[in-house]
Amino acid sequence: MSGPRLRRIGLTGGIASGKSEVSRLLARKGIPVIDADRLAREAVAPGSPALLRIAERWPETVRDGRLDRKALGAIVFASAAERKALEAIVHPWIRAEAWRRMDEALARGAKRVIYEAPLLFETGTADELDAVILVAAPEEVQRQRLMRRDALRPEEAEARIAAQLPLEEKRRRATFVIDNDGDLDDLSRKVDALWERIEACDPGD
Repeated sequence: MSGPRLRRIGLTGGIASGKSEVSRLLARKGIPVIDADRLAREAVAPGSPALLRIAERWPETVRDGRLDRKALGAIVFASAAERKALEAIVHPWIRAEAWRRMDEALARGAKRVIYEAPLLFETGTADELDAVILVAAPEEVQRQRLMRRDALRPEEAEARIAAQLPLEEKRRRATFVIDNDGDLDDLSRKVDALWERIEACDPGD
């Protein structure tokens, strides 16, 4: 007997946890992946309504009609109120577009679709999905990866980690957890094993 249908599956994780690598591994299996970060970039493209609203609130972050992401990040990661204001501008469009693209992929015959987003729990989106995969990494590993990847100072990396829901709370709420505490081969094996579990839970049609 099969379990509940697992068609729209969220993929999330702390910043610099390895979520994007898991996304790539799943995409190689032919699974459609909708990337919230990519949608966020589309949301603030030159001339977009969201960018115009950002320019009104934080004029110093828009130069020559383009968003200065580093300048905006310095503001919103230093203040929960400013971060909430930004989320109120961009998240409604991102959510609507993500659902449109997921529905489109399923209508084209995909058995499942992945929605990769860093803030699934924080925005309440996780409750609307059939399951959520959490990619977890030790906080010190996150901090070091983030500093290398984005050329951040330790306090800047810490602020970005602190802006997200604590890892243990995410573990409690996730359907599946991948602990990314090894090398890429280890991560690949864990992704394969997890996908076998998902296929066993819901063999589909």
